[in-house]
Formats: sequence, structure tokens, C-alpha cells
Amino acid sequence: MAEKSTATAASRYSAPALEKGMAILEVLSESAEGCTMNELSARLGRSVSEIFRMVIVLEKLGYIAADASDRYCLTLRLFHLAHRHYPVRQLSECALPLMQELAIQCQQSCHLSIYRQGRLVIIAQVDSPARWSLSLKLGTQMGLGDTSSGQVLLAFCDEAERVRMLQTHVPTDGEVIVPETQLRRQLAKVRKDGYSVMKSRQIQGVTNIAAPVRDQYGQVVAAVNVPHIARIDALQTPAIEDIRPMLLQVAGRISHRLGQQ
Repeated sequence: MAEKSTATAASRYSAPALEKGMAILEVLSESAEGCTMNELSARLGRSVSEIFRMVIVLEKLGYIAADASDRYCLTLRLFHLAHRHYPVRQLSECALPLMQELAIQCQQSCHLSIYRQGRLVIIAQVDSPARWSLSLKLGTQMGLGDTSSGQVLLAFCDEAERVRMLQTHVPTDGEVIVPETQLRRQLAKVRKDGYSVMKSRQIQGVTNIAAPVRDQYGQVVAAVNVPHIARIDALQTPAIEDIRPMLLQVAGRISHRLGQQ
């Protein structure tokens, strides 16, 4: 009876303006290059006059922004709202102190990423104490099959979840789609080794080393990654082979902390 009354209430109450605003945000979330007002109109199946006021309000509130060519894109406001969500905040708060230790040990930057709603997203970042480092902004979206972090998250989930992640993934700009047979072979190696080491497919001269972070149930919920940049001058910094055990230890300690929450 309760279920019936809930369903009746859901059908009785509606908020067309809210639905319109959410539809605009969803369309923009799937468009890496953003959309003009006319493109939004076409993709939503609504006239420009129907969506104009909502677009202006969303821009005023800071959820979207227009560039010089009047293309609208999402801002990081939604990411920051999600970042306040307890599980994400809990994960980053557990990880950051240990990631800072790792950055000092290996003299490289490191970042933490999770998979959410079709995207691999950076939720924590620590810069290297050295002069040279590779830094990624919070909220940055990365490729799934063509990144070390993405392959870690894919490798340590079950087959059904892996298929779902690949099917719902929203590719980033320039993302290299790895052929299925090649990807399966790479993921099998990651599972066997317990970590991923691969040359960056985005930036020349960078080798990514990533390890899984597990929750209290043993499920992999994040990947911690060190984008290694090799020095070629007189200053010696830890090599990839030296960083690997450091990274695995830190990933294990983060997992242990999560298990105690």
C-alpha cells in the first residue's frame, strides 16, 4: 500500500523547470567541447526560447560557463558538491597524509582517482617536493582503458562490473580506445602483478605506476598513481623499480585506514 501511495505521489508532483535544468546539465556532462544554445536546443528536443532562461540561471549560479564562442560547459561546481559527499571526502581525507609521505619518498607527484558515472575523476592530488613534477587538477577526467589508474580499477572488479564500466564510460578528449583483446591481456597482467606500470599515452616521457585502494569489504574503490618523470641531470631520484614498493605500501596503508572507518 505504501509503495502504491509513493508511486502515486511521484506521478502527481513534478517540477518541469528542475527537470529541464537537470537535462541541460546531463547533456553538457556528455559533451567534452561544450554546446552552443542551438546545439543544446537540438539535443534536448526543445526550442531555444524554452531553455534560454534556464541556461542563464545555471550560468548565474556557477554550474555552467560560456567561452568566447558562446559554447557552454560545466564548471567544477558539481564536482565540488560531490567532493563534499561523505564517502568521497572520507576517501580523500584518509589518503592525503599518506600520499604526502609518498610524494616526499619518491620525489614525484601522485594523485588518487575514482570511477563515477562513466568517468575516471581525480579526487586528490599531491605535488612533488622537487622542482619538476606533473600535476593534475582536482576534478580532471581521465581515460579509462588507456591509463594506468583506469586499468587498475578495471582489472580488480568482476566481469559484469567491468563490462558496465566500459559501456557507460564517457571518453575524454584524445582518449585512445584500446582493442578488447589487448585490453583483456593488459588487465590480466595487472591482476597478476597487483599494480600497473605503463608509459603515458597522453604525455611523452611519463611512466605511470598505479596501485589499487580497497575498502573495508576488499572492493577496489580507487587507484593511487605516481606519474614518474625521470631526471637526466646530475640529481638522482628514485627509479620506477624503487617507487613500486613505496606505492604498494601506501596503497595498502590507505586501504587499512578505510577498513577502520
